[in-house]
Amino acid sequence: MTKRIFRSIFLVALTVLLVTMALVMGAVHRRFTQMQTEQLRTETALAAHVLENQGLEALNTLDPSFRITWIAADGSVLFDNRTDEGTMPSHQARREVAQAMDQGFGQSVRYSDTLLERYVYAAQRLSDGTVLRLAVSQASALSLALDMGQYMVVILMAAGLLIMLLSRRLARSVVQPINDLDLEDPLSGQVYEEITPLLRRLEDQQAQIRGQKQELKRRQKEFNTVTRSLSEGLVLLNAQGTILSINPAAARLLDVTENCLGADFAVANRQEAIARLVEQALAGEKGERTLELGEGTYLAAASPVRSEGAVFGVVLLLFDVTQKQRAEALRREFTANVSHELKTPLHAILGYSELMKSGMTPPQDIPGFSEKIYAQARRLLALVEDTLRLSGMDEGTLDLQRSELDLFAVVRQTAAELTGPAELGQVRLEIQGEKTLITAIPQLVSAIVFNLAENAVKYSRPEGLVRLRVESRDHRAILTVEDRGIGIPEADRERVFERFYRVDKSHSREIGGTGLGLSIVKHAAAILGAEVKLESELNVGTTVTVAFPQ
Repeated sequence: MTKRIFRSIFLVALTVLLVTMALVMGAVHRRFTQMQTEQLRTETALAAHVLENQGLEALNTLDPSFRITWIAADGSVLFDNRTDEGTMPSHQARREVAQAMDQGFGQSVRYSDTLLERYVYAAQRLSDGTVLRLAVSQASALSLALDMGQYMVVILMAAGLLIMLLSRRLARSVVQPINDLDLEDPLSGQVYEEITPLLRRLEDQQAQIRGQKQELKRRQKEFNTVTRSLSEGLVLLNAQGTILSINPAAARLLDVTENCLGADFAVANRQEAIARLVEQALAGEKGERTLELGEGTYLAAASPVRSEGAVFGVVLLLFDVTQKQRAEALRREFTANVSHELKTPLHAILGYSELMKSGMTPPQDIPGFSEKIYAQARRLLALVEDTLRLSGMDEGTLDLQRSELDLFAVVRQTAAELTGPAELGQVRLEIQGEKTLITAIPQLVSAIVFNLAENAVKYSRPEGLVRLRVESRDHRAILTVEDRGIGIPEADRERVFERFYRVDKSHSREIGGTGLGLSIVKHAAAILGAEVKLESELNVGTTVTVAFPQ
């Protein structure tokens, strides 16, 4: 823009200079002609005076730069200092001569047919009727310019240089305020009224852009916050496979840095299976695959993003399905275990029933068979009830409403319910503690206390002791169930809370255990946010501590 303004100013100034010089030359030429004409008139008057007083010989003494012609009254040429008068035609019709004869003095400017030049003529009538004419060649404007050529070249060069310097400075001074405009606040630098509409439009656009930038930043911040908090991995790619966005979970699972934005995913990624999924998605086909990443199992899903039928990006999601896989494995194991556990009492009941139905059972054995059928039916019922209770906890179908309750009162009630079984096993129950209030789900608290106390009674030796203690410590209600029973081997202590796991399977079946009691305890404690701790020593006893939050 500066160059264009400079060229425009320079050309305009140079044009003005040339036109001015042409006008000046014209004025100079006109003035020069005027002066030449006045001088010629004076010289003509002087020459006429000399001719009348001194004769024809005196004309030869005049300035030879003038052409002197003496013309008779009839128009014939009597004398000419430049041309042979005998060869010259009549001058009577010449304008200056005719005017002089008529008015006494005549003057004209014309092209001389004789000398082939442009001349200024002045003619004066003498007393004897003859006319004396003086002429001098007139310099044209071009010849005048050529005569002044050296000076004009110097003037033009100096003026051109000055115009160039001034044009450059002026162009810069015109453009500088525009270059200094603050595009963030265009109206603050308003210097030209002519560009005010443009500055206002810039101001409006800047305000719109600022609003859009703030909105984009807000959305980007929200997107980053959401993606960073996701436990699932998220990767966004463009149509060329370049990484546009990657959250920390995906960076950790794929073992890449979060600074890999703009890198080729095929180069940054080290998982061949995921690379194939991305290639498939870039080709327009959705794909997913379950694979091991880190210490877990993840479902990788790559989906193409389309616009007007063309793929312009890929979304890669990594879902953690570790717990789902484990839950499915546990569910399959649980189903198999339940089926196995249910078969044993059902087979026993079916076997005794068939013997009694066939009539082959002696009458004296019927009461024993009935007792065994009854025991197996009770065991079957307990197994079904525990299974339903665990399933209800898993599915969340139980009516689990929290309320305030006294943990010590629950312990007293449980001890009362187990008095009969304890007396049969010759086990002494002891209760310690005081009123301790907690906010929890009553059904789950009762299940925890009952299963722990029942297990302690079942696995205690005759003349043994089961102690139930409730206390408040560090803002928590502590339930301790201690027995002096058979204990748990060290190798089995980590697994006793698994479903259907029994340390001594034969002994558990003899006492009617289902293998689900401690599983119920662990599951209920997790729902309540309680902490379970088990300490045991083989052939010495077991102590289970449950810490309920108050």
